[in-house]
Amino acid sequence: MPKYLLVKHYRGGPAPHRPVPTMDRWAPEDVDAHMAFLGKVNDLLRETGEYVDAQAFAPASSWVRYGGPDAEPVTADAPADGPLVAGWYFVDVASYERAVELAAYVSSEPGPGGSPLYEWIEIREVMEWRPTAERNLPHRPTEVCGAKGCVRPWA
Repeated sequence: MPKYLLVKHYRGGPAPHRPVPTMDRWAPEDVDAHMAFLGKVNDLLRETGEYVDAQAFAPASSWVRYGGPDAEPVTADAPADGPLVAGWYFVDVASYERAVELAAYVSSEPGPGGSPLYEWIEIREVMEWRPTAERNLPHRPTEVCGAKGCVRPWA
């Protein structure tokens, strides 16, 4: 079955359906209703066997890129008015159509006053790519190193 990431965007994506203040300006009961709905989505996905994971993000973020072979990573703070990804659902579903159905349901989540947010949900299919001996790849790193050490992905 294909896996999809359903990305919740509070800012970014196509034009919003209507302006909605950031959650820190909602009434406490509206935040509670919103979070209860998201918990209900988690429960539904677990019941159907489609749940893989779900996470919510803090609003602050930063950007990082490779600095070069002898350089430190390059970092930058994300602009305050840039895209804001609120979180995501990772689902394992039977089809793209089912992913669309789930994304639309998530988009109906309650916002201020209980009205649906009509929030844009980005759908990204997870690639199931595996290298094979027949592929002729132009670049194969011999090691990929990170905080937990190095691995040899092509060995």
